[in-house]
Amino acid sequence: MSRPAGADIVWDGVTRRFPGQIRAAVDGVTLCVAAGSFVALVGGSGSGKSTLLKMVNRLVDPDAGVVRIGGTSVAAAAPHLLRRRIGYVFQNVGLFPHMDVAGNIALAGMLRGHEVDVADLLARVGLPADYAARRPRQLSGGEQQRVGVARALAGETAIMLMDEPFGALDPVTRDAIGTAYRALHDRLGLTTILVTHDMAEALLIADRILVMAAGRIVADATPAALLAGGQGAAADALMAVPKRQIERLARLSAHG
Repeated sequence: MSRPAGADIVWDGVTRRFPGQIRAAVDGVTLCVAAGSFVALVGGSGSGKSTLLKMVNRLVDPDAGVVRIGGTSVAAAAPHLLRRRIGYVFQNVGLFPHMDVAGNIALAGMLRGHEVDVADLLARVGLPADYAARRPRQLSGGEQQRVGVARALAGETAIMLMDEPFGALDPVTRDAIGTAYRALHDRLGLTTILVTHDMAEALLIADRILVMAAGRIVADATPAALLAGGQGAAADALMAVPKRQIERLARLSAHG
């Protein structure tokens, strides 16, 4: 399956305020995500993570500032045309229940103007070819989420936006799919932006972590740098939970 070359994603002074809100959901953010990188957006509820993510595919437009992909403003394309070039995976997968797996994946390809190899896409996300004939109700939550990733890849996109995609899954399935997706990201040379509340997930699969608070980026560091501390109060507060878990596990292991 061919895939276009990646491109940097740039938010240039973007702000978005929703009606009735006292403060902006995103407040003057300037940021660049390099092509081929895997970036996690973390922060408390209402910090602006999903709003910032959705500016890339114009599910949300900024009130001020501009978002560019490869130097071109996303506002230059009609939203539906832009979204055909960008994969989007979210928590509630949104598979069409009256269609089989093959139909769900093939429809995404048709909307983008080309045929897709359903068996190849299923293999990429670790599902057997015979799953193509199954209905969504016949799949587990983890299997449905894998199909959602396959559908997003059907557009031969180089950019994947992921908004809490594994949040409803049990820990074992969540870890397995996260690990499998990271390998897929590397193999295909994707640019991935992942919104997650799970700090352990962000630390284990992302190359770079952006911490948001009150609509702003308050820390921008590697997982190792965040673990080391000193990246600011908001970042250190988020890191406190996984650090305590690491310490407790170490104590349990030491007591055998």
